[in-house]
Amino acid sequence: MKNTLLLLSFILVSQINHAQNFFQQISACAVELIDDTIVYDPAYFSIKYPNGDIPEKKGVCTDVVIRTYRKMGIDLQKEVHEDMKQNLNVYPKIWGLKRTDTNIDHRRVPNLMTFFKRHHAEKPITRNGSDYQPGDIVCWNLGGAITHIGIVINQKSDDKQRHLIVHNIGGGQVAEDILFTYTIIGHYRYKKQ
Repeated sequence: MKNTLLLLSFILVSQINHAQNFFQQISACAVELIDDTIVYDPAYFSIKYPNGDIPEKKGVCTDVVIRTYRKMGIDLQKEVHEDMKQNLNVYPKIWGLKRTDTNIDHRRVPNLMTFFKRHHAEKPITRNGSDYQPGDIVCWNLGGAITHIGIVINQKSDDKQRHLIVHNIGGGQVAEDILFTYTIIGHYRYKKQ
């Protein structure tokens, strides 16, 4: 019995360490994407499927998340498309969609929020900086219907109270202390099962 408990404890600790390592790697991949020369371009692009991407020197906030996960071998274009194809009725109707579009669906913040929530990645929204850990995804409302998304990284704000966020709001793919600058509307920790 004692050996069984020790084995179960070891397995549990190993699984926790593996998950923590994954999110540390997500953080590191997001840091690798920092490039303030990326031109903010919300234009519609026709891209290949799966593993499609818009031109590498262009992007928006969602492209930071997509490119980060792609570095980890996870294609959110494919994942979101497959989920939307099976469950289109639960995704936002903001754009008047009648069917999926592999060129753009994964590049829309409300679609990513729906996808992460459907895959049990939702975390509580708080005003406590320590609740937002490296590898987490945060979504904001910038005002009206304008949404934004970024990835929490393993670098701290000057006052050491919050982690920085890698995002693109128009100044390239940058790391900034913006966690509580806007109204948080989503907090996720996504790891493909």
